[in-house]
Amino acid sequence: MTNRRVNVKAILADPDLRRKLMVPTIQATQAREGIETTEEQARRAYYVVTEAERTAFFDLGRFRAANAVPERRHEQFVAALQDTAPDVRFDVARRDFSMIDGSPLAYRRIGMVAHIFRDAPPLDPAWADAKLGAHTSDDERLVRFWWEVVGLSERDDRAWIAFAKGGPFCRFYYDIYLRVAWDPSRQSFHKWYGRKGRQQERPESLDFYFAPGLTWPLAASFFNVRWLPEGCIFSHKGPAIFVKENDAESEPYLAAVLNSRFAEYVLLGLTSRQDMGGRWEVGVVKRLPIPTPTKVQRKRIGGIALMIRDSKATWDEGNETSTHFSTPWILRYDVTTAPLDTRLKAIEKEECSREESIQNLYSDLNLEVYSLYGISDHTRNLIEEPTHNHPPPEILWPQMEGKTADQKRMEHVWRLLSYAVKRVLEADDDGIVPFYAMNGEPRLVERVRHELAALFPDRDPSQVEVEIVNELNQTVKGYRRCVSLDAWLDNAFFEYHCGLYKNRPIFWHIAPAPGTARFAFGALVHYHRFDRNRLAKLRATYLRDAIEEFRREAGLADKAGATADRLEWQTKFEEAQALDVKLQAIQEGNHEGTEGGDRDFRILTPWKAPEERPKGWDPDLDDGVKVNIEPLQKAGVLRVAKVV
Repeated sequence: MTNRRVNVKAILADPDLRRKLMVPTIQATQAREGIETTEEQARRAYYVVTEAERTAFFDLGRFRAANAVPERRHEQFVAALQDTAPDVRFDVARRDFSMIDGSPLAYRRIGMVAHIFRDAPPLDPAWADAKLGAHTSDDERLVRFWWEVVGLSERDDRAWIAFAKGGPFCRFYYDIYLRVAWDPSRQSFHKWYGRKGRQQERPESLDFYFAPGLTWPLAASFFNVRWLPEGCIFSHKGPAIFVKENDAESEPYLAAVLNSRFAEYVLLGLTSRQDMGGRWEVGVVKRLPIPTPTKVQRKRIGGIALMIRDSKATWDEGNETSTHFSTPWILRYDVTTAPLDTRLKAIEKEECSREESIQNLYSDLNLEVYSLYGISDHTRNLIEEPTHNHPPPEILWPQMEGKTADQKRMEHVWRLLSYAVKRVLEADDDGIVPFYAMNGEPRLVERVRHELAALFPDRDPSQVEVEIVNELNQTVKGYRRCVSLDAWLDNAFFEYHCGLYKNRPIFWHIAPAPGTARFAFGALVHYHRFDRNRLAKLRATYLRDAIEEFRREAGLADKAGATADRLEWQTKFEEAQALDVKLQAIQEGNHEGTEGGDRDFRILTPWKAPEERPKGWDPDLDDGVKVNIEPLQKAGVLRVAKVV
């Protein structure tokens, strides 16, 4: 016979052990006396003996005298004792308090939900492992947005891995757009050897890294769970859940239950900020009771969660900063010959339809979960009272939450133009695109027009531009009004690009000075290719050609006696020369005054020793946009004065 090891510690730790032992004992005792007792009768007898002692709470605060309203607390107290005042007196079994041991005194929630802690097992350990992720204490060195490091070749000691680190409220789907530097050989963060409080190289929960699961933001107004794709590392700000059962339906089922209104209500009873949300600690989430469904229930409830997730993920493919981006929303509908206005109306209709669909699905999900937990209609109505601070509804386009239809319409137009500029920069040989024709290259606006013609092959390019400019010329809150495509590229694109890319832009607008005044020379440069050689080329080829042209035109105007023209060309000449002086200071890494001051044009990587920092303009893309753009920002050679 094979000896089986029994985990006595786990058995004794079961909070429901006493009931499990006593109910069959009561049945057996009664049977010896010749009395047949059902399990339900035995459970009721057990409850009377062990749980009948109750504590009463009176919700009288709302009846306090205020302004012209008289004092009514004494009346409601007497009425509650006579059972004639509903929702004033709450009788809670004392044993129920042990179900939320160590949590705030939420007597209304205890009375309504304590039974589910007895009837359903906790999330962890019954269903899944809930784990707190890594705390790097060195995010400035280790963490980047994905677009900062995309395309960088991996080294033996460093790879950029998707990093789940919390984020804003968003149920079911959230794009993992952060990356963390990882050393595959050491199985630790790149050049990370522990931190204060954890003096070891092994990060927290290492054994669960790269596995698919669910994650949630540790600090959020409302609890919300999203899918964690395979291949990710998760942070202390983005704890994760890993399903134990090896089937395709358990994970969606848990995602559905955890994102339900009822789960939010129960978890709020376990947190320290009852009406404001709070920190959704791993220890709290672990304790959430999860009912065991039938196979049909599991598939049906999980299927709703999958439909909501997939709808959001599909929409996100039109978001330029998403890791799943394909093309802008305005290009994703088969209306190739239709005017721009028709496309914009079609997109608005599609967004409204999809959003209504996921909101209806979420409503169905909540009804399913209430039924799963056995929550009565009366209790459900109490939970969903309008006076409660409820989570927001499902939103298809969270980046534009709360925006008007006009703002969304304009956003689609700007996204289209942003995509056209992106195509221009990515297709350019050296990643330098001048605003004005020089060095044998057409000016930026002509190249953008070429891209728009390629994106609308069945339309007249001139008519497409007219329609776009008509939209740009509208007055819409939050968007700079532009009278032409040139004006949008000159004065709106870079500021918009910085905001869209969360102040870590990858296309930089170099110009003589910040602001919206006309500039003599300007160029967009692709950050990923703007190395030592590209800056030298920008100065020696593009800017030098502009300076020589301005000098020549000023001389010709002087000979012709055209004073006004000479002054205009001379101003451009001096402006371009001043820009060249600034770029030279960046190229050489000039340093005057205090280290890190306004006259220090070196790349000052804080985590590198002075001897390891680049000499002059020689950026290391691993160091990120924030560090590398700083010299240009100090020199005042960007179209936007403050980028990071």
